[in-house]
Amino acid sequence: MSKAPSKDPNTASGQAAETVVPHVADSHGLIRVHGARENNLKDVSVEIPKRRLTVFTGVSGSGKSSLVFDTIAADSQRLINETYSAFVQGFMPTLARPEVDVLDGLTTAIIVDQQRMGSDPRSTVGTATDANAMLRILFSRLGTPHIGSPGAFAFNVPSVRASGAITVDRGNKKTVKATFSRTGGMCPRCEGRGSVSDIDLTQLYDDSKSLADGAFTIPGWKSDSFWTVRVYAESGLLDPNKPIAKFTKKEMQDFLYREPVKVKVEGVNLTYEGLIPKIQKSFLSKDRESMQPHIREFVDRAVTFATCPECEGTRLSEAARSSRIGGTSIADACAMQISDLAQWVRGLEDASVAPLLEALRQTLDSFVEIGLGYLSLDRASGTLSGGEAQRVKMVRHLGSSLTDVTYVFDEPTTGLHPHDIQRMNDLLLRLRDKGNTVLVVEHKPQTIAIADHVVDLGPGAGQAGGTVCFEGSVAGLRSSGTVTGRHFDDRAALKETVRKPTGALEVRGATAHNLREVDVDVPLGVLTVVTGVAGSGKSSLVHGSLVGASGVAGEGVVSIDQTPIRGSRRSNPATYTGLLEPIRKAFAKANGVKPALFSANSEGACPQCNGAGVVYTDLAMMAGVASTCEECEGKRFEASVLDLHLGGRDISEVLAMSVTEAEEFFGSGEARIPAAHAILSRLADVGLGYISLGQPLTTLSGGERQRLKLASRMSEKGGEGLVYVLDEPTTGLHLADVEQLLGLLDRLVDSGRSVIVVEHHPAVMAHADWIIDLGPGAGHDGGRVVFEGTPADLVAARSTLTGEHLAEYVGA
Repeated sequence: MSKAPSKDPNTASGQAAETVVPHVADSHGLIRVHGARENNLKDVSVEIPKRRLTVFTGVSGSGKSSLVFDTIAADSQRLINETYSAFVQGFMPTLARPEVDVLDGLTTAIIVDQQRMGSDPRSTVGTATDANAMLRILFSRLGTPHIGSPGAFAFNVPSVRASGAITVDRGNKKTVKATFSRTGGMCPRCEGRGSVSDIDLTQLYDDSKSLADGAFTIPGWKSDSFWTVRVYAESGLLDPNKPIAKFTKKEMQDFLYREPVKVKVEGVNLTYEGLIPKIQKSFLSKDRESMQPHIREFVDRAVTFATCPECEGTRLSEAARSSRIGGTSIADACAMQISDLAQWVRGLEDASVAPLLEALRQTLDSFVEIGLGYLSLDRASGTLSGGEAQRVKMVRHLGSSLTDVTYVFDEPTTGLHPHDIQRMNDLLLRLRDKGNTVLVVEHKPQTIAIADHVVDLGPGAGQAGGTVCFEGSVAGLRSSGTVTGRHFDDRAALKETVRKPTGALEVRGATAHNLREVDVDVPLGVLTVVTGVAGSGKSSLVHGSLVGASGVAGEGVVSIDQTPIRGSRRSNPATYTGLLEPIRKAFAKANGVKPALFSANSEGACPQCNGAGVVYTDLAMMAGVASTCEECEGKRFEASVLDLHLGGRDISEVLAMSVTEAEEFFGSGEARIPAAHAILSRLADVGLGYISLGQPLTTLSGGERQRLKLASRMSEKGGEGLVYVLDEPTTGLHLADVEQLLGLLDRLVDSGRSVIVVEHHPAVMAHADWIIDLGPGAGHDGGRVVFEGTPADLVAARSTLTGEHLAEYVGA
């Protein structure tokens, strides 16, 4: 029996004074992590307060993501998945338990990361959220003329008609005639893509020549190659001595579009396939950035994309575009700026769809609230930046009634102007104040400053990191002496003198997306920063107009963005940058064997695991088991290859080195390889000294991917004529690393090249020679150049939002 509360007769009110004993359920106020060893974590133990905002800081590669995403969030998701039936689990991603001794106090984790949305041409902002689905229902109910169900307004649903005989297995079997039809909203010409691609045949071959005379003009297609030229010339399907221009209609069809068929060339079985599908598979399915310059130039020259003439880029069928609500079609609604669409929806009133209208209003208002009101629902999701994609994912959580969940964010301020960061901070605090635990991986001081609790990892990156350097308040971090603490209040100063331009790229009448007939001269031979609030038109100007401007496109411009690098888990920095090639040759020369032996994807691969280093066992709905290969002990190479050394190291030991370690190893002594050392120096220059040569590319962040691309393309031929275009290169960079990046940009400019950077970081703005500021707002409130000049002039004028924030940053 519980004891009655004691009463104090001396209380003024005469009421019972109760002894308050905390309920046992209130004692679970911490997320406890003990002995975390994922990736580079070294037995990390932390206690994170629940229902508070905790920010994780540290240099790039210090282990922040390993702790937050790969340990805490991953195990929360794994435990949630295990609550479903085995049948349902079979359809879900299988997750192994993280390498950690104790994980206690976890709540449901909602992960909002920077993974870009799928670049499928049929994926848009509307389809990635619930907005399009609700609009389709709305038009199917209120649109006139009525054309059908919601599927009739979906550009991903084709119209289908069929008729024929079917046999019904019921009682006495009988054959009946049946017809079937489904009305979809897909444009039949472009199949819902909005654009049609066309391959310029004149770039593939010279039709005045025959196949035997070398008609092909495709890079790498040599006349003696079995797999390309000879399979066409000796297939027996075409006359190799007849000029292509004189091919019959059937020969032309076989030449360009023939389905794959087996043929024999000199007794060897080969596959013959039409030229168009062969080009699409061998060139167009590959990552453009990973192509050699001459191949990339060929692809840019041979393939053209045009707006679909039938649907005018709306992706929708004529019927879907004909149905309207008050004169507005679903195509018009999806093309509106979301802030305008929200106003249009507010003007609709119909009791039959009142709940639908309310839900649609809330979704569209969430877009505006989160700072994405400048987007339109028909915007291709693949064109969103990492920061925009992350905020689109946040839309569904803003109005959520859930509490006591853990929200996990990966640099939510990425892509945000200093003016917009305050809005993001307010959203994070609002989520916390609803009773949620908010975990944020972040580098920006403005967001770190609002934290209730800070966990600083380091002290270095890679193997030099993985430990907790500080845990406590923001004030404690400032005085802690850690790398983050020392650089927390760093401020870059304006340059006393700026470089003089050597020329200019002229942009005239630019109208891409929201640009309003923009005329601007972008100076050459200097560091130019293009800035402005999110959605003001920066990317439209730089990537849509500048890179595509006459005389700029092609070999003169090196455009480097944060799009994912295509490749499997076998791809790594050594293979992507071409570093492995000189290393393999040096190993082969030192040991008198073939270079192919030193590739885990070729002859040197361990036969047991095929060079993967691990053996996967699929356990259906249970987490698959990845066990280290017993044959090679995870080294990926067969034993005989590991007996071959260069400078006292075998090839697996070289791939396990960090960039910094490898730079020293290949810089002198027996293992000196100038070609490899040059590539490693470039990797170190862009701040990637901590990554290992054999680290899978799939584990790199967006910022690391961009810096890897920059390192691999810094050696491109073109010398002083090259123009480098970078898209927010400070993404994922710690405060201490930004200075190193600025030094790299300076070296590029001092070597006679031009650097154009789309950037929000005040330190990069302050360091620029020239600033082009767009605005004044976002969407149709932006699209104009509101300032051109030096950073000092921008600070002095304070005429724009950027000017005000930059002046505050430099203390002017």
